Amino acid sequence: MAHDGQDLSLGTVIMPDLLKTTGAAVGPVETVFEAAKQRVRALVTVDGRVSSKAIEDHQTASHGLAWFATYVESLRQMQGWAERLQAEGTFGEVEQLLHQIAFGEYLAQIMGGIQMNQGEIIRLADLGLTPADAQPLADEAIVTLTLNANSPAARSRLVVLMQERSAEITVGKTGLDEELEMIREQFRRYAVDKVLPHAHEWHLNDELIPMEIIEELAEMGVFGLTIPEEHGGFGLSKASMCVVSEELSRGYIGVGSLGTRSEIAAELIIAGGTDEQKAKWLPKLASGEILPTAVFTEPNTGSDLGSLRTRAVKDENGDYRVTGNKTWITHAARTHIMTLLARTDPSTDNYKGLSMFIAEKTPGDDANPFPTEGMTGGEIEVLGYRGMKEYELGFDNFKVKGENLLGGEEGKGFKQLMETFESARIQTAARAIGVAQAAMDVGMSYAQDRKQFGKSLIDFPRVSGKLAMMAVEIMIARQLTYYSAREKDEGRRCDLEAGMAKLLGARVAWAAADNALQIHGGNGFALEYSVSRILCDARILNIFEGAAEIQAQVIARRLLA
Repeated sequence: MAHDGQDLSLGTVIMPDLLKTTGAAVGPVETVFEAAKQRVRALVTVDGRVSSKAIEDHQTASHGLAWFATYVESLRQMQGWAERLQAEGTFGEVEQLLHQIAFGEYLAQIMGGIQMNQGEIIRLADLGLTPADAQPLADEAIVTLTLNANSPAARSRLVVLMQERSAEITVGKTGLDEELEMIREQFRRYAVDKVLPHAHEWHLNDELIPMEIIEELAEMGVFGLTIPEEHGGFGLSKASMCVVSEELSRGYIGVGSLGTRSEIAAELIIAGGTDEQKAKWLPKLASGEILPTAVFTEPNTGSDLGSLRTRAVKDENGDYRVTGNKTWITHAARTHIMTLLARTDPSTDNYKGLSMFIAEKTPGDDANPFPTEGMTGGEIEVLGYRGMKEYELGFDNFKVKGENLLGGEEGKGFKQLMETFESARIQTAARAIGVAQAAMDVGMSYAQDRKQFGKSLIDFPRVSGKLAMMAVEIMIARQLTYYSAREKDEGRRCDLEAGMAKLLGARVAWAAADNALQIHGGNGFALEYSVSRILCDARILNIFEGAAEIQAQVIARRLLA
């Protein structure tokens, strides 16, 4: 097809007028998305109001709308990233290829079907759109990009450049400032030196991450990264947290996730704690003197936190006695405090009767993991994400000091927890990017080294194509994640953006890990190869911090409200 007088055959690499063309494509996609939103809203509106039950009854359409919104925002953020680099004079060949392939692929999926996962595809008709509604997608810019942008030649050229620039930390410039890239380099070096050589052994032996690593991370400021300076932290941006989480998770998701515990606990205390609680706990969290764990989920409740049954009863001394069971509690054994969600109002059966506590406990060891009176626990054996271990916990008359009721007021627990979800999901999206990077690292290395039929695997188009799409989708997920971090730093509500970043990032990580294992062939199925661990680690990302289905549900409700 011709565009501006130039031939755009499948052999073309960089398209002419790239930013002009991609910029022109965004508007028509937004128009179709708005039509989809109106169609789905009509579907789920009952008696003039959007109905939660109707959203559940029409989950495919509602969740599909969430994915469509995620793709639209991804295109917006990629366009913004490209324009910023262009203005700086740093929009080089690698960046141009990443950008045009991203647009070519995501526009094609919008038109033909968005993959919610490997077995579920959402199409425009599923959203109630007619061919007339989709007519804006026949725009010249969109047709040009879908026909030519994601060409075999473009993917092959990208992989050639990836090999030539293998010493660079990321494929393409991220768009972050020099200070953040210096932080990235520092933590990449640490991960390469201290984490990567041992990560697979920790996984295979199902070992806790050594305390030496935790102590070193504490010295590097990981646990106080975003805690305000007046409370002993560094007061850095959420973007810095993203960079650190990416690079540590690229080494091993368990190490990259250590900071998540402190991030959640600190967010809870900053947003909902009393001045006394902030003064007592935040400096200790920031320094790593105390390690926290989040104790929310219960057996048979999963994401339905409003139906929690663990109860906290106030005694005659003003303290609380906790009884009940919790499950899927990460790093529970050797931590010092638990952010514990329990029901303080027994007359309720929903979120209104829940309260949050900063529950103190004694760290355990291998011989006695749970030495604190009134508390028992057992390990849950898992496929991956093993470095902190998962536990079931039992509480029987477990004592929590009255002064450790978060905020000093009962019934605020669920609201307090909701205020942490933005940061937690941004951080999880960053961890997903790190895992995807790890998959690309090992996939590319193996494809270069492994010879078949007289040449390296990377010289076969379907192998190099897999690697190219890993690089492209990592950059898309990265830009979406950084956008949500910027929104958080600016004090704007960003649960929608953070949810989109987590939703997409988890899928990208799984696809990258799966394709990296495929590149390894039979060897990828062998436990001795690290890609087997990366695949197991990637799988959890679609589940924790809000399963993909829950994430899509939350996004849909925000969009349709």
